[in-house]
Amino acid sequence: MRAPHTGIITVAMGAERRWWYDAVDEPHVPDPETAMTRTVARLLADSLEAHGVDQIFCVPGESYVGLSSVLVARNTVRIVVCRHEAGAAFMAAADGRLRDRAGVAVVSRGPGLANGLVAVHSAYHDATALVMLIGQVERAEFGRQALQEQNYSLLLADITKLVIEVNQPDTASEALARAFHVAESGTPGPVAVVLPEDLFDAVTAAPVDPPRPAVTPGPRAGDLDRLVGMLAEAERPLVLVGGAMLADAVRDPRALADLCSLAERWSLPISPTHRRPQLFDARHPNFGGYMGIRVPPVLITEMKRADLLLALGERLTDTVSQSYSFPAAPAPQVPLVHVWPDADEVGRVWRPDLGIPASPHEVVRGLLAQTPPPAPAGRAEWIAGLNGLHRRLLAPEWESAEDGVNFAAVVCAVERHLEPDATVTTDAGNFGSFVHRHIGFGQRHVFLASVVGAMGSGMPMAVAAGLRRPGTQQVCFIGDGGALMMGNEIATARQYGVNPVMIIADNSVYGTIAMHGLTRYPDRPILEGTRLTNPDFADWGRSFGAEGFTIRSEDEVEEVIASAFAVRTRPVVVHCHTSQLQMNAWRRYEGGEVLP
Repeated sequence: MRAPHTGIITVAMGAERRWWYDAVDEPHVPDPETAMTRTVARLLADSLEAHGVDQIFCVPGESYVGLSSVLVARNTVRIVVCRHEAGAAFMAAADGRLRDRAGVAVVSRGPGLANGLVAVHSAYHDATALVMLIGQVERAEFGRQALQEQNYSLLLADITKLVIEVNQPDTASEALARAFHVAESGTPGPVAVVLPEDLFDAVTAAPVDPPRPAVTPGPRAGDLDRLVGMLAEAERPLVLVGGAMLADAVRDPRALADLCSLAERWSLPISPTHRRPQLFDARHPNFGGYMGIRVPPVLITEMKRADLLLALGERLTDTVSQSYSFPAAPAPQVPLVHVWPDADEVGRVWRPDLGIPASPHEVVRGLLAQTPPPAPAGRAEWIAGLNGLHRRLLAPEWESAEDGVNFAAVVCAVERHLEPDATVTTDAGNFGSFVHRHIGFGQRHVFLASVVGAMGSGMPMAVAAGLRRPGTQQVCFIGDGGALMMGNEIATARQYGVNPVMIIADNSVYGTIAMHGLTRYPDRPILEGTRLTNPDFADWGRSFGAEGFTIRSEDEVEEVIASAFAVRTRPVVVHCHTSQLQMNAWRRYEGGEVLP
């Protein structure tokens, strides 16, 4: 059972304060003498502390000033003031991925929440635990279309696991405890807690509702026995490892080491899935290729020779399944074992031969407790073949482009400066394909992105990583479109002493959309509908107090990247003038057509 994160310690360090929590056996219990006169705002502050919340992300709003004023006065939960509600919610989502609790954002009613919806949508599709606290109009004004009033149960019905409206002071702490429990259980996701403005000043004698015990589903013995038999018979198994294994690894640092042991002892190829590259060491001989979006034909053709698919902590989506083609939906063309910690998800789209609603780490531990059967004769050759293709794709090789820098040159240079425990974030866009092709992620790396592909997530997530992992390296890859969506959170980085290296791929076009248009409708002038006029991003970065560098040609790459990574005391912006013709790490526009 997971111990609640409690025992708040605040230590003064010069002009700064450091917040952290020490895990203890019992939740924080407020002084009973003051509980009888406690306002809901103070009860919620006590409840946040009981749930191990040490920081929340927000854009200040009047509808929840009753709560924020209490938190500021206490100075035990840090309020990270952001520049846009989407940035705040993306930071909270990233913060939740970096620790064993849901991240917390608080937004004001109406426009405040509307600005943050993109991050809520992302958290829902990414299966990321998030608690969103939302200010609301006063209770006496309900139903009158008061200023910024909205029915959040209707608005959020399709992108949250639950919407809890708190209208009674005595249920405030209970609502918060339920929100954390639902957000973190089964398939993780966002939960909204709606708090009327006048509720914060109401008085309640209700106690703090402590954290509910974490529920970790495990596999049945019969299911493990059947899985052992299927693995023993398969000559060409392929293990797809996804987000639920990442969540297990945050809870238990042994999870990824156990996965490595499983690969070695059971002779299995491991393929991390879309935007989860850190789950298995890319240099390991059992790495079976990265199962991201649009896997290169040479690799996916070989993967499709598998005679068993084990989806281990991977929910399976259109992205991972290559648009529901591998495995085919609803009837997979290959035996499928689906392991996911939510029985409602297993079998929802695909009909697996074996479904196991369990923690993927518990399945790994169950297999490691058994004696591995002898591997079939062709297993070693199968693993070596997949790994050989992967290593050829990973190699630092690229073709120069006539109209700008091939972004592969930049990414390969960055990899040489990455520290073993660095955090890498990417925004949405084709430039991200170069990161996944050319960076050999290890299991100590942290990778953060919007799995569903929401633009604007890269910079906020880098800031969140810097706050949660001080003293480590943060590198953000972002396109020219995303940079002007949420790159303004570089101001938040400056405010809180976070120093990411921000690599901006500027090809003056919404490149992913241009690629889709040129591929689907080659006779239409799609480029004219995707072009961008951009600032000098190096100067833009300097205006925030960052260091600014520019790359205009490939012969500048090595020197500029080395100089950028030598800066340690402030954020860095590297403005890369990149090719439009080199559309992603695999495709190039040449001779009027998209190749390959």
